Amino acid sequence: MPKSFKTMTKRTKIIATISPQTGAPEFLSQLFEAGVNVIRINTAHQDIDGAKTLINNIRNANNAAAILVDTKGPEVRTSSFGVPVKVNKGDRIFIKGDKNGTCECNTVFVNYDDFVNEIPIGNRVLIDDGDIELMVIDKNDDALICEVKNSGEIKLRKGVNVPGVELKLPAISDKDRAFIEFAIESELDFIAHSFVQHASDILEIKALLNEKQSLIKVIAKIENQTGVDNIDAIIEVSDGIMVARGDLGIEIPIERIPVIQREIVRKCVRMNKPVIIATQMLHTMITNPRPTRAEVTDVATAVHEKADALMLSGETAMGAYPIEAVNVMTRVICESEKLLDTYILRPRIASNSVLSVLAQAAVSACETLPIKAIIVDTLTGRTANYIAAYRGKTPVYAFCYSEMVRRQMALTFGVEAYTINKKDSRDRFLTEILERLIAENKVALSDTVTVIGGSFGPTNGASFITIASVENLAYYNKS
Repeated sequence: MPKSFKTMTKRTKIIATISPQTGAPEFLSQLFEAGVNVIRINTAHQDIDGAKTLINNIRNANNAAAILVDTKGPEVRTSSFGVPVKVNKGDRIFIKGDKNGTCECNTVFVNYDDFVNEIPIGNRVLIDDGDIELMVIDKNDDALICEVKNSGEIKLRKGVNVPGVELKLPAISDKDRAFIEFAIESELDFIAHSFVQHASDILEIKALLNEKQSLIKVIAKIENQTGVDNIDAIIEVSDGIMVARGDLGIEIPIERIPVIQREIVRKCVRMNKPVIIATQMLHTMITNPRPTRAEVTDVATAVHEKADALMLSGETAMGAYPIEAVNVMTRVICESEKLLDTYILRPRIASNSVLSVLAQAAVSACETLPIKAIIVDTLTGRTANYIAAYRGKTPVYAFCYSEMVRRQMALTFGVEAYTINKKDSRDRFLTEILERLIAENKVALSDTVTVIGGSFGPTNGASFITIASVENLAYYNKS
């Protein structure tokens, strides 16, 4: 049986990144108590053996927790061999493509063999989150000749960004493929794929999942201009979107990031897809016990924009104040949600479907009637996602027919999920869920609730909506 944890009143979900240094079961239990809904494992800094240990610890802490594995994606990094290269403004250095190359003196190697061929003269090359900026002033057959724009040190294994250039890297690396297979074997819940540029990148991962009949959901991380340009097609084929503002803020002028974030959230909400805001939400809490006012405002802004989830990275993976960071985020979310309005009359994708009409009717009814809860049963999570997309203020309780779907609801705004066995009638379904919600003090006999369900079995989708008191529903189904 899943361990029970303190129920949070927030509707916006929290994702926490963990590492081998912060992956003990006792620490994880504290994260869940503080308000974490999903645990993220970053494979860019992790091998499979280490990931196995982390997953065992997560399941020992809370075997009902959702787990998201974050692939490395098609990225370019400086070589792992050699020594850091110190540079001064105005220096000229060489960049070569060879993953086995040795960095030294005035030569830096990167792990992409065709790097020199694909980077044009006049382009910028940014290293280590933009800490070092280089300008390509010339090139020969095997090297880019670059002018250093600011002094510093080019370290080993650091990320390399080339704004405005779409590199011809494979969408899935060998390491990604190994981790995807591992995620399938481990029955994890989400794969967040890095540096997605085209819908085909997501479809390639889904083909691997389909081969193994896996129900893992795929989240597309948007981290460059090409991904932004193709966002509509990417949203269409993805199970959710992550606005990964770290690399995005390097690839795109920083002043455009708030506008892009807002637009992506809006598109995802309209298309019933969960959307995550990530990177440096409470970055100063890696080393300080209190966030800046700007960081608090950043969290509140993401809530007001109606993101499904917010993600902590270094704050919980290596920070000195991880539990405090989650507590701060939970408090800011709860306070900010007091002012959330509801999407009721917004145009919606598939607005002519039965499910969409039922979902809108359910949320609309909660705006005018004293309804305590919306109750749904869902085979895939689709019904709950449709209701959540309207961002209503009434709690949504989703009863799922599998543990994986129940865990996957941990990423959906305002939904609290349970598992339930398949019932052969609507009455049996209602009887069981009402008893469970009453037992947990989620509803009382005198409360009015809205129920969305299917009259023709869970595989045939939602077909009815009922608004009634719990007492009347319970009496009717027992008689």
